[in-house]
Amino acid sequence: MAVCAWMSIAGCTSSSAAAVVPSPSHSPPPPFVGGSPSNLALKVAGGCGTTQVYKGGQPDWLTRAGDNNNPSDLPYFITSPANAAGFLFSYPLRSGAPSNPGNKILWVVGVPRDGNNLVVDAHPLGASTPVVHMSFEDNSSPGEIYPSEVDVPSPGCWHFDVTWGSNHTSVELLYA
Repeated sequence: MAVCAWMSIAGCTSSSAAAVVPSPSHSPPPPFVGGSPSNLALKVAGGCGTTQVYKGGQPDWLTRAGDNNNPSDLPYFITSPANAAGFLFSYPLRSGAPSNPGNKILWVVGVPRDGNNLVVDAHPLGASTPVVHMSFEDNSSPGEIYPSEVDVPSPGCWHFDVTWGSNHTSVELLYA
């Protein structure tokens, strides 16, 4: 009888299980990250490697890190480990040095910047060269953000190692 009661309670609360949002130290968000359809994060075509691109609902930690000011209408990715994310102002990203629009990425970190620059080192997935090295200052607000332009010389899937202070994460992004 107790098992039946527990199962009926579990059945009634299964929708709240879908509302669980990972903290910055856990894996990327599931397709449904909130308690209502307005928080639905849809997968966007065009991810590469192990990275999925989303549009829509954001994990709570990402919203807090962006001081409730993240773009709501742009595609975004979550890094691995999930302690940072990036909003893509043009999608897909384009190789070379495109303009109008450029390859703007708004990096939002889930661990405080503490005055550290964001350092990005990128190389083609599966190759060690060429290497692109960039550094972005901790001088933007609100929230834990780093605006950037991230250009790479050739199309394909690129692996990014991203650090700020003692924090490290990575992501794989597709450039056309």
